[in-house]
Amino acid sequence: MLPLVSRLSKGQYSEKEAAEELGVSVDEFRSLIRSHIVETDEDLNNVPVASFQPSDLLVLKFLTRASVDSTAQD
Repeated sequence: MLPLVSRLSKGQYSEKEAAEELGVSVDEFRSLIRSHIVETDEDLNNVPVASFQPSDLLVLKFLTRASVDSTAQD
């Protein structure tokens, strides 16, 4: 599998496209956003209409890996 950075060639990603790039479901993607980005439920309501930059996906990929690594250590 190619590294995430080399696959990111679009300028913006929808929620669904971002989830696909990260290899997670849309629900898992929303959970990532809820855990690491938004501060209130009102902010979360704006997520489905948001677009994500390649740099956003890179940060979320690191967060996903960190979450998996910490779960594996428990």
